Amino acid sequence: MSGRWLKELTIKKKIVAFTGFVFLIIFIAVFLAFLTMKFSVFDFRNILDENDLTNQLTVCLKEEAEAFETYMKNDKEENRRNLLRAVADSGKAIERLPQNFFEMGEERYARTQAIIRAYRVYADCRDEFMDVDREDERNLDKLYRIYDMQSYLRQYANNLMNLTISEGNEDYQNKIPVFRAMPYVIGMTGIILLVIMICWSRSLNRTIVAPMLSLADAARKIAENDFYIDDVEVVNEDELGELVHAFNKMKYATGEYISALEGQRETLDLLHARELEQLEMEKKLEAIRLEVLKSQIKPHFLFNTLNVIAGMANLEDAQTTEKMIQALSNLFRYNLKTTDVYVPLAKEIKVLEDYMYLQQMRFGTRITYELICDVNRDAVLVPPFIFQPLAENAIIHGLSPKESGGRILVHIRKEMENLFITVRDTGVGMEEEELSALLNSLTGEEMQTRGIGLKNVYERIKKLYRDSEFEISSNVGEGTTIQIRLDLSET
Repeated sequence: MSGRWLKELTIKKKIVAFTGFVFLIIFIAVFLAFLTMKFSVFDFRNILDENDLTNQLTVCLKEEAEAFETYMKNDKEENRRNLLRAVADSGKAIERLPQNFFEMGEERYARTQAIIRAYRVYADCRDEFMDVDREDERNLDKLYRIYDMQSYLRQYANNLMNLTISEGNEDYQNKIPVFRAMPYVIGMTGIILLVIMICWSRSLNRTIVAPMLSLADAARKIAENDFYIDDVEVVNEDELGELVHAFNKMKYATGEYISALEGQRETLDLLHARELEQLEMEKKLEAIRLEVLKSQIKPHFLFNTLNVIAGMANLEDAQTTEKMIQALSNLFRYNLKTTDVYVPLAKEIKVLEDYMYLQQMRFGTRITYELICDVNRDAVLVPPFIFQPLAENAIIHGLSPKESGGRILVHIRKEMENLFITVRDTGVGMEEEELSALLNSLTGEEMQTRGIGLKNVYERIKKLYRDSEFEISSNVGEGTTIQIRLDLSET
Protein backbone atom coordinates (compact mmCIF):
# COMPACT_ATOMS: atom_id res chain seq x y z
CA MET A 1 0.00 0.00 0.00
CA SER A 2 2.98 2.25 0.33
CA GLY A 3 3.85 1.97 -3.37
CA ARG A 4 4.08 4.73 -5.88
CA TRP A 5 0.49 4.23 -7.00
CA LEU A 6 -0.79 5.26 -3.55
CA LYS A 7 1.33 8.43 -3.57
CA GLU A 8 -0.04 9.42 -6.97
CA LEU A 9 -3.62 8.57 -6.05
CA THR A 10 -5.76 11.69 -5.48
CA ILE A 11 -7.14 12.46 -2.02
CA LYS A 12 -10.71 12.05 -3.26
CA LYS A 13 -9.97 8.57 -4.61
CA LYS A 14 -8.18 7.63 -1.39
CA ILE A 15 -11.17 8.69 0.69
CA VAL A 16 -13.61 6.97 -1.69
CA ALA A 17 -11.57 3.75 -1.53
CA PHE A 18 -11.34 3.92 2.26
CA THR A 19 -15.08 4.62 2.57
CA GLY A 20 -15.87 1.73 0.22
CA PHE A 21 -13.68 -0.57 2.27
CA VAL A 22 -15.46 0.49 5.45
CA PHE A 23 -18.83 -0.21 3.86
CA LEU A 24 -17.51 -3.60 2.72
CA ILE A 25 -16.51 -4.43 6.30
CA ILE A 26 -19.94 -3.34 7.54
CA PHE A 27 -21.65 -5.45 4.86
CA ILE A 28 -19.60 -8.53 5.72
CA ALA A 29 -20.25 -8.06 9.44
CA VAL A 30 -23.99 -7.63 8.83
CA PHE A 31 -24.06 -10.64 6.51
CA LEU A 32 -22.28 -12.89 9.01
CA ALA A 33 -24.52 -11.64 11.80
CA PHE A 34 -27.56 -12.33 9.61
CA LEU A 35 -26.41 -15.89 8.93
CA THR A 36 -25.85 -16.48 12.62
CA MET A 37 -29.22 -14.99 13.52
CA LYS A 38 -30.96 -16.88 10.72
CA PHE A 39 -29.87 -20.22 12.11
CA SER A 40 -29.96 -19.39 15.82
CA VAL A 41 -33.29 -17.57 15.69
CA PHE A 42 -35.24 -18.00 12.47
CA ASP A 43 -34.35 -21.56 11.39
CA PHE A 44 -34.46 -23.00 14.89
CA ARG A 45 -37.65 -21.10 15.64
CA ASN A 46 -39.19 -22.41 12.40
CA ILE A 47 -38.39 -26.00 13.43
CA LEU A 48 -39.99 -25.44 16.84
CA ASP A 49 -43.06 -23.77 15.29
CA GLU A 50 -43.64 -26.62 12.85
CA ASN A 51 -43.31 -29.17 15.63
CA ASP A 52 -45.71 -27.15 17.76
CA LEU A 53 -48.29 -26.89 14.94
CA THR A 54 -48.33 -30.64 14.34
CA ASN A 55 -48.54 -31.26 18.06
CA GLN A 56 -51.48 -28.84 18.33
CA LEU A 57 -53.23 -30.70 15.50
CA THR A 58 -52.81 -34.00 17.34
CA VAL A 59 -54.15 -32.51 20.58
CA CYS A 60 -57.11 -30.82 18.84
CA LEU A 61 -58.12 -34.00 17.00
CA LYS A 62 -57.98 -35.94 20.24
CA GLU A 63 -60.08 -33.34 22.09
CA GLU A 64 -62.60 -33.27 19.22
CA ALA A 65 -62.93 -37.09 19.28
CA GLU A 66 -63.47 -37.06 23.05
CA ALA A 67 -66.00 -34.23 22.80
CA PHE A 68 -67.84 -36.05 19.98
CA GLU A 69 -67.99 -39.26 21.99
CA THR A 70 -69.27 -37.39 25.07
CA TYR A 71 -71.96 -35.70 22.98
CA MET A 72 -73.02 -38.99 21.46
CA LYS A 73 -73.53 -40.44 24.94
CA ASN A 74 -75.33 -37.38 26.29
CA ASP A 75 -76.65 -34.73 23.90
CA LYS A 76 -76.89 -31.95 26.48
CA GLU A 77 -76.44 -28.38 25.28
CA GLU A 78 -73.22 -27.98 27.22
CA ASN A 79 -71.72 -31.05 25.55
CA ARG A 80 -72.82 -29.71 22.17
CA ARG A 81 -71.05 -26.37 22.85
CA ASN A 82 -67.88 -28.21 23.87
CA LEU A 83 -68.01 -30.24 20.65
CA LEU A 84 -68.49 -27.13 18.49
CA ARG A 85 -65.56 -25.43 20.25
CA ALA A 86 -63.36 -28.52 19.72
CA VAL A 87 -64.41 -28.65 16.04
CA ALA A 88 -63.47 -24.99 15.60
CA ASP A 89 -60.06 -25.60 17.22
CA SER A 90 -59.42 -28.55 14.93
CA GLY A 91 -60.31 -26.46 11.89
CA LYS A 92 -57.90 -23.72 12.93
CA ALA A 93 -55.14 -26.28 13.58
CA ILE A 94 -55.70 -27.72 10.06
CA GLU A 95 -55.52 -24.23 8.51
CA ARG A 96 -52.27 -23.38 10.33
CA LEU A 97 -50.43 -26.44 9.00
CA PRO A 98 -47.45 -25.51 6.72
CA GLN A 99 -48.22 -26.15 3.03
CA ASN A 100 -45.11 -24.86 1.25
CA PHE A 101 -43.92 -27.75 -0.93
CA PHE A 102 -40.36 -26.39 -1.37
CA GLU A 103 -39.82 -25.88 2.37
CA MET A 104 -41.55 -29.09 3.57
CA GLY A 105 -40.38 -31.67 1.11
CA GLU A 106 -42.45 -34.15 -0.92
CA GLU A 107 -43.29 -36.69 1.78
CA ARG A 108 -44.37 -34.25 4.52
CA TYR A 109 -46.32 -32.18 1.98
CA ALA A 110 -48.16 -35.30 0.77
CA ARG A 111 -49.07 -36.35 4.30
CA THR A 112 -50.26 -32.85 5.12
CA GLN A 113 -52.51 -32.74 2.06
CA ALA A 114 -53.81 -36.23 2.89
CA ILE A 115 -54.77 -35.07 6.40
CA ILE A 116 -56.50 -31.97 4.99
CA ARG A 117 -58.53 -34.02 2.48
CA ALA A 118 -59.35 -36.70 5.03
CA TYR A 119 -60.49 -34.11 7.54
CA ARG A 120 -62.82 -32.55 4.96
CA VAL A 121 -64.44 -35.94 4.28
CA TYR A 122 -64.65 -36.60 7.99
CA ALA A 123 -66.16 -33.19 8.65
CA ASP A 124 -68.88 -33.75 6.04
CA CYS A 125 -69.77 -37.12 7.58
CA ARG A 126 -69.72 -35.68 11.09
CA ASP A 127 -71.94 -32.75 10.19
CA GLU A 128 -74.35 -35.01 8.31
CA PHE A 129 -74.61 -37.41 11.25
CA MET A 130 -75.36 -34.52 13.63
CA ASP A 131 -78.70 -33.99 11.84
CA VAL A 132 -79.94 -37.65 11.75
CA ASP A 133 -81.76 -39.65 14.35
CA ARG A 134 -79.01 -41.25 16.37
CA GLU A 135 -81.47 -43.76 17.98
CA ASP A 136 -82.16 -45.31 14.59
CA GLU A 137 -80.11 -48.49 14.40
CA ARG A 138 -79.59 -47.94 10.69
CA ASN A 139 -77.33 -44.96 11.52
CA LEU A 140 -74.97 -46.91 13.78
CA ASP A 141 -72.79 -47.81 10.83
CA LYS A 142 -72.31 -44.13 10.10
CA LEU A 143 -71.36 -43.50 13.72
CA TYR A 144 -68.75 -46.25 13.75
CA ARG A 145 -67.43 -45.00 10.46
CA ILE A 146 -66.94 -41.57 12.04
CA TYR A 147 -65.11 -43.17 14.94
CA ASP A 148 -62.88 -45.00 12.52
CA MET A 149 -62.19 -41.78 10.60
CA GLN A 150 -61.29 -40.00 13.85
CA SER A 151 -58.88 -42.78 14.68
CA TYR A 152 -57.32 -42.61 11.22
CA LEU A 153 -57.00 -38.82 11.45
CA ARG A 154 -55.27 -39.04 14.83
CA GLN A 155 -52.94 -41.69 13.48
CA TYR A 156 -52.19 -39.54 10.42
CA ALA A 157 -51.57 -36.55 12.68
CA ASN A 158 -49.19 -38.57 14.88
CA ASN A 159 -47.32 -39.77 11.80
CA LEU A 160 -47.08 -36.21 10.50
CA MET A 161 -45.84 -34.97 13.88
CA ASN A 162 -43.21 -37.72 14.05
CA LEU A 163 -42.10 -36.98 10.51
CA THR A 164 -41.92 -33.24 11.22
CA ILE A 165 -39.90 -33.79 14.38
CA SER A 166 -37.62 -36.22 12.57
CA GLU A 167 -36.98 -33.83 9.67
CA GLY A 168 -36.51 -30.92 12.09
CA ASN A 169 -33.93 -32.87 14.06
CA GLU A 170 -32.17 -33.88 10.86
CA ASP A 171 -32.14 -30.29 9.62
CA TYR A 172 -30.85 -29.12 13.00
CA GLN A 173 -28.07 -31.73 13.02
CA ASN A 174 -27.05 -30.75 9.49
CA LYS A 175 -26.73 -27.08 10.47
CA ILE A 176 -24.93 -27.68 13.76
CA PRO A 177 -21.46 -27.97 12.15
CA VAL A 178 -22.01 -24.74 10.24
CA PHE A 179 -23.18 -23.01 13.39
CA ARG A 180 -20.18 -24.28 15.35
CA ALA A 181 -17.79 -23.13 12.63
CA MET A 182 -19.45 -19.71 12.40
CA PRO A 183 -17.50 -18.12 15.35
CA TYR A 184 -14.19 -19.21 13.80
CA VAL A 185 -15.22 -17.84 10.42
CA ILE A 186 -16.31 -14.55 11.98
CA GLY A 187 -13.13 -14.33 14.05
CA MET A 188 -10.79 -15.01 11.11
CA THR A 189 -12.72 -12.65 8.87
CA GLY A 190 -12.58 -9.94 11.54
CA ILE A 191 -8.81 -10.38 12.00
CA ILE A 192 -8.16 -10.21 8.26
CA LEU A 193 -10.34 -7.12 7.85
CA LEU A 194 -8.74 -5.51 10.92
CA VAL A 195 -5.24 -6.04 9.53
CA ILE A 196 -6.26 -4.59 6.18
CA MET A 197 -7.92 -1.64 7.92
CA ILE A 198 -4.81 -0.94 10.03
CA CYS A 199 -2.54 -1.04 6.99
CA TRP A 200 -4.86 1.22 5.04
CA SER A 201 -5.18 3.64 7.98
CA ARG A 202 -1.40 3.86 8.31
CA SER A 203 -1.11 4.63 4.62
CA LEU A 204 -3.72 7.37 4.89
CA ASN A 205 -1.98 8.74 7.97
CA ARG A 206 1.36 8.79 6.14
CA THR A 207 0.01 10.37 2.96
CA ILE A 208 -2.69 12.72 4.34
CA VAL A 209 -2.69 13.22 8.12
CA ALA A 210 1.08 13.59 8.66
CA PRO A 211 1.53 16.17 5.86
CA MET A 212 -1.50 18.11 7.14
CA LEU A 213 -0.08 18.20 10.67
CA SER A 214 3.28 19.41 9.36
CA LEU A 215 1.49 22.06 7.33
CA ALA A 216 -0.56 23.16 10.35
CA ASP A 217 2.58 23.37 12.55
CA ALA A 218 4.31 25.51 9.93
CA ALA A 219 1.23 27.75 9.69
CA ARG A 220 1.24 28.28 13.48
CA LYS A 221 4.89 29.31 13.38
CA ILE A 222 4.20 31.72 10.54
CA ALA A 223 1.30 33.15 12.57
CA GLU A 224 3.92 33.89 15.25
CA ASN A 225 5.90 35.90 12.63
CA ASP A 226 8.52 33.18 12.12
CA PHE A 227 8.93 33.16 8.35
CA TYR A 228 12.35 31.52 8.31
CA ILE A 229 11.35 27.98 9.22
CA ASP A 230 12.35 24.96 7.14
CA ASP A 231 10.24 24.00 4.17
CA VAL A 232 7.49 21.46 4.74
CA GLU A 233 8.57 18.18 3.14
CA VAL A 234 6.10 15.80 1.55
CA VAL A 235 6.48 12.86 -0.85
CA ASN A 236 2.91 13.06 -2.15
CA GLU A 237 2.25 13.85 -5.79
CA ASP A 238 -1.45 14.51 -5.23
CA GLU A 239 -3.34 17.71 -4.41
CA LEU A 240 -1.81 17.81 -0.94
CA GLY A 241 1.71 17.74 -2.43
CA GLU A 242 0.82 20.64 -4.72
CA LEU A 243 -0.62 22.52 -1.73
CA VAL A 244 2.58 22.05 0.29
CA HIS A 245 4.80 23.24 -2.58
CA ALA A 246 2.59 26.31 -3.04
CA PHE A 247 2.69 26.93 0.74
CA ASN A 248 6.51 26.90 0.76
CA LYS A 249 6.60 29.42 -2.08
CA MET A 250 4.04 31.63 -0.34
CA LYS A 251 6.08 31.44 2.87
CA TYR A 252 9.14 32.89 1.17
CA ALA A 253 7.14 35.57 -0.62
CA THR A 254 5.29 36.55 2.57
CA GLY A 255 8.54 36.71 4.53
CA GLU A 256 10.04 39.15 2.05
CA TYR A 257 6.85 41.20 2.08
CA ILE A 258 6.73 41.27 5.89
CA SER A 259 10.36 42.42 6.02
CA ALA A 260 9.48 45.30 3.73
CA LEU A 261 6.45 46.12 5.86
CA GLU A 262 8.58 46.05 9.02
CA GLY A 263 10.87 48.71 7.58
CA GLN A 264 7.89 50.77 6.56
CA ARG A 265 6.31 50.31 9.99
CA GLU A 266 9.43 51.56 11.77
CA THR A 267 9.34 54.68 9.62
CA LEU A 268 5.64 55.17 10.37
CA ASP A 269 6.30 54.65 14.09
CA LEU A 270 8.82 57.47 14.07
CA LEU A 271 6.37 59.72 12.28
CA HIS A 272 3.61 58.71 14.68
CA ALA A 273 5.80 59.40 17.71
CA ARG A 274 6.49 62.87 16.38
CA GLU A 275 2.78 63.44 15.80
CA LEU A 276 2.06 62.33 19.39
CA GLU A 277 4.66 64.75 20.69
CA GLN A 278 3.06 67.51 18.69
CA LEU A 279 -0.40 66.60 19.98
CA GLU A 280 0.93 66.52 23.54
CA MET A 281 2.37 69.99 23.04
CA GLU A 282 -0.96 71.22 21.68
CA LYS A 283 -2.77 69.73 24.72
CA LYS A 284 -0.39 71.53 27.07
CA LEU A 285 -0.96 74.78 25.21
CA GLU A 286 -4.72 74.30 25.48
CA ALA A 287 -4.38 73.61 29.21
CA ILE A 288 -2.32 76.74 29.62
CA ARG A 289 -4.94 78.77 27.73
CA LEU A 290 -7.66 77.30 29.99
CA GLU A 291 -5.71 78.13 33.13
CA VAL A 292 -5.22 81.64 31.84
CA LEU A 293 -8.93 81.93 31.23
CA LYS A 294 -9.71 80.61 34.70
CA SER A 295 -7.30 83.03 36.29
CA GLN A 296 -9.25 85.86 34.76
CA ILE A 297 -12.21 84.90 36.94
CA LYS A 298 -11.61 86.34 40.35
CA PRO A 299 -13.31 84.31 43.09
CA HIS A 300 -12.64 87.12 45.52
CA PHE A 301 -14.79 89.42 43.38
CA LEU A 302 -17.72 87.01 43.88
CA PHE A 303 -17.07 86.69 47.61
CA ASN A 304 -16.67 90.47 48.05
CA THR A 305 -19.84 91.12 46.08
CA LEU A 306 -21.79 88.63 48.21
CA ASN A 307 -20.35 90.25 51.37
CA VAL A 308 -21.43 93.69 50.15
CA ILE A 309 -24.95 92.36 49.50
CA ALA A 310 -24.94 90.75 52.94
CA GLY A 311 -23.82 94.05 54.47
CA MET A 312 -26.62 95.92 52.69
CA ALA A 313 -29.13 93.28 53.92
CA ASN A 314 -27.80 93.85 57.46
CA LEU A 315 -28.21 97.62 57.15
CA GLU A 316 -31.74 97.09 55.88
CA ASP A 317 -32.37 94.68 58.78
CA ALA A 318 -33.07 91.76 56.37
CA GLN A 319 -31.65 89.02 58.55
CA THR A 320 -33.06 86.12 56.54
CA THR A 321 -31.64 87.51 53.30
CA GLU A 322 -28.30 88.06 54.99
CA LYS A 323 -28.25 84.48 56.28
CA MET A 324 -29.11 83.08 52.84
CA ILE A 325 -26.38 85.13 51.15
CA GLN A 326 -23.89 84.05 53.80
CA ALA A 327 -24.80 80.38 53.26
CA LEU A 328 -24.45 80.74 49.50
CA SER A 329 -21.12 82.51 49.95
CA ASN A 330 -19.87 79.65 52.12
CA LEU A 331 -20.86 77.12 49.45
CA PHE A 332 -19.00 79.03 46.72
CA ARG A 333 -15.94 79.50 48.89
CA TYR A 334 -15.88 75.75 49.79
CA ASN A 335 -16.34 74.59 46.20
CA LEU A 336 -13.70 76.92 44.73
CA LYS A 337 -11.01 76.86 47.40
CA THR A 338 -11.10 73.26 48.70
CA THR A 339 -8.25 71.34 47.06
CA ASP A 340 -7.43 68.85 49.84
CA VAL A 341 -7.98 65.12 49.29
CA TYR A 342 -9.51 64.75 52.78
CA VAL A 343 -11.31 67.33 54.92
CA PRO A 344 -12.70 67.17 58.47
CA LEU A 345 -16.20 65.79 58.70
CA ALA A 346 -17.27 69.01 60.40
CA LYS A 347 -16.61 71.02 57.19
CA GLU A 348 -18.67 68.62 55.09
CA ILE A 349 -21.54 68.77 57.57
CA LYS A 350 -21.36 72.61 57.60
CA VAL A 351 -21.61 72.68 53.80
CA LEU A 352 -24.54 70.24 53.95
CA GLU A 353 -26.35 72.38 56.53
CA ASP A 354 -25.83 75.57 54.47
CA TYR A 355 -27.14 73.80 51.37
CA MET A 356 -30.18 72.38 53.17
CA TYR A 357 -30.88 75.81 54.70
CA LEU A 358 -31.07 77.33 51.20
CA GLN A 359 -33.27 74.49 49.95
CA GLN A 360 -35.63 74.81 52.94
CA MET A 361 -35.91 78.53 52.27
CA ARG A 362 -36.78 77.62 48.68
CA PHE A 363 -39.29 74.83 49.31
CA GLY A 364 -40.54 75.97 52.71
CA THR A 365 -42.23 73.31 54.81
CA ARG A 366 -42.35 70.84 51.91
CA ILE A 367 -38.89 69.60 52.80
CA THR A 368 -37.66 68.67 56.27
CA TYR A 369 -34.11 67.70 57.16
CA GLU A 370 -32.62 65.73 60.03
CA LEU A 371 -28.96 64.99 60.79
CA ILE A 372 -27.85 62.29 63.23
CA CYS A 373 -24.09 62.26 63.79
CA ASP A 374 -22.76 59.72 66.28
CA VAL A 375 -19.06 60.48 65.72
CA ASN A 376 -16.59 63.21 66.59
CA ARG A 377 -16.91 65.60 63.66
CA ASP A 378 -13.47 67.13 64.09
CA ALA A 379 -11.61 63.82 64.50
CA VAL A 380 -12.83 62.09 61.32
CA LEU A 381 -11.53 62.90 57.82
CA VAL A 382 -13.66 62.30 54.73
CA PRO A 383 -13.34 63.19 51.01
CA PRO A 384 -14.81 66.63 50.18
CA PHE A 385 -18.03 67.14 48.22
CA ILE A 386 -19.71 63.94 49.47
CA PHE A 387 -22.85 64.95 51.34
CA GLN A 388 -24.05 67.94 49.29
CA PRO A 389 -24.33 66.00 45.93
CA LEU A 390 -26.24 63.19 47.67
CA ALA A 391 -28.67 65.63 49.29
CA GLU A 392 -29.05 67.53 46.02
CA ASN A 393 -29.83 64.31 44.16
CA ALA A 394 -32.45 63.37 46.80
CA ILE A 395 -34.17 66.79 46.49
CA ILE A 396 -34.13 67.08 42.70
CA HIS A 397 -35.11 63.53 41.83
CA GLY A 398 -36.84 62.32 44.96
CA LEU A 399 -38.67 65.11 46.85
CA SER A 400 -39.16 67.84 44.23
CA PRO A 401 -41.45 65.74 41.95
CA LYS A 402 -43.55 64.81 44.98
CA GLU A 403 -46.32 67.33 45.56
CA SER A 404 -46.29 66.92 49.32
CA GLY A 405 -42.51 67.08 49.53
CA GLY A 406 -40.82 64.86 52.06
CA ARG A 407 -37.99 64.31 54.50
CA ILE A 408 -34.23 63.79 54.22
CA LEU A 409 -32.39 61.89 56.93
CA VAL A 410 -28.58 61.84 57.13
CA HIS A 411 -27.17 59.36 59.63
CA ILE A 412 -23.43 59.09 60.35
CA ARG A 413 -22.05 56.39 62.62
CA LYS A 414 -18.79 54.58 63.24
CA GLU A 415 -18.03 50.94 63.99
CA MET A 416 -14.40 50.01 64.59
CA GLU A 417 -12.49 51.53 61.64
CA ASN A 418 -15.56 51.76 59.40
CA LEU A 419 -17.58 54.94 58.87
CA PHE A 420 -21.18 54.36 57.78
CA ILE A 421 -23.05 57.16 55.97
CA THR A 422 -26.77 56.78 55.23
CA VAL A 423 -28.79 59.32 53.19
CA ARG A 424 -32.47 58.43 53.07
CA ASP A 425 -35.36 60.36 51.50
CA THR A 426 -39.10 59.77 51.42
CA GLY A 427 -39.47 60.81 47.78
CA VAL A 428 -41.07 59.18 44.77
CA GLY A 429 -38.57 56.31 44.62
CA MET A 430 -37.63 54.32 41.51
CA GLU A 431 -38.84 51.31 39.55
CA GLU A 432 -36.55 48.24 39.48
CA GLU A 433 -35.58 48.92 35.85
CA GLU A 434 -34.73 52.56 36.59
CA LEU A 435 -32.70 51.57 39.65
CA SER A 436 -30.85 48.89 37.66
CA ALA A 437 -30.02 51.41 34.92
CA LEU A 438 -28.73 53.86 37.55
CA LEU A 439 -26.49 51.22 39.16
CA ASN A 440 -25.14 50.24 35.73
CA SER A 441 -24.33 53.86 34.95
CA LEU A 442 -22.23 54.09 38.13
CA THR A 443 -19.91 51.26 37.09
CA GLY A 444 -20.11 51.76 33.27
CA GLU A 445 -19.28 54.48 30.80
CA GLU A 446 -22.87 55.54 30.16
CA MET A 447 -23.95 58.64 32.01
CA GLN A 448 -27.52 59.36 33.08
CA THR A 449 -28.78 62.81 33.94
CA ARG A 450 -29.99 61.50 37.26
CA GLY A 451 -26.64 59.96 38.17
CA ILE A 452 -24.04 62.63 37.34
CA GLY A 453 -23.49 63.69 40.96
CA LEU A 454 -23.79 60.12 42.25
CA LYS A 455 -21.27 58.82 39.70
CA ASN A 456 -18.78 61.52 40.71
CA VAL A 457 -19.13 60.58 44.39
CA TYR A 458 -18.97 56.85 43.58
CA GLU A 459 -15.80 57.13 41.49
CA ARG A 460 -13.95 59.28 44.04
CA ILE A 461 -14.86 56.92 46.89
CA LYS A 462 -13.73 53.87 44.90
CA LYS A 463 -10.42 55.55 44.07
CA LEU A 464 -9.71 56.69 47.64
CA TYR A 465 -10.99 53.59 49.47
CA ARG A 466 -10.28 50.19 47.94
CA ASP A 467 -12.37 48.43 50.60
CA SER A 468 -15.50 50.55 50.36
CA GLU A 469 -19.20 49.92 49.72
CA PHE A 470 -21.73 52.05 47.85
CA GLU A 471 -25.28 50.69 47.81
CA ILE A 472 -28.58 52.14 46.55
CA SER A 473 -32.04 50.77 47.34
CA SER A 474 -35.38 52.26 46.33
CA ASN A 475 -39.10 51.50 46.34
CA VAL A 476 -41.72 53.35 44.33
CA GLY A 477 -43.70 55.72 46.55
CA GLU A 478 -41.48 55.03 49.59
CA GLY A 479 -38.20 56.72 48.71
CA THR A 480 -34.54 55.99 48.11
CA THR A 481 -31.69 55.05 50.46
CA ILE A 482 -27.96 55.41 49.79
CA GLN A 483 -25.57 53.60 52.13
CA ILE A 484 -21.82 54.19 52.09
CA ARG A 485 -19.12 52.38 54.08
CA LEU A 486 -15.63 53.90 54.27
CA ASP A 487 -12.61 52.10 55.74
CA LEU A 488 -10.99 54.91 57.78
CA SER A 489 -7.78 52.89 58.11
CA GLU A 490 -7.07 53.74 54.43
CA THR A 491 -7.27 57.51 55.09
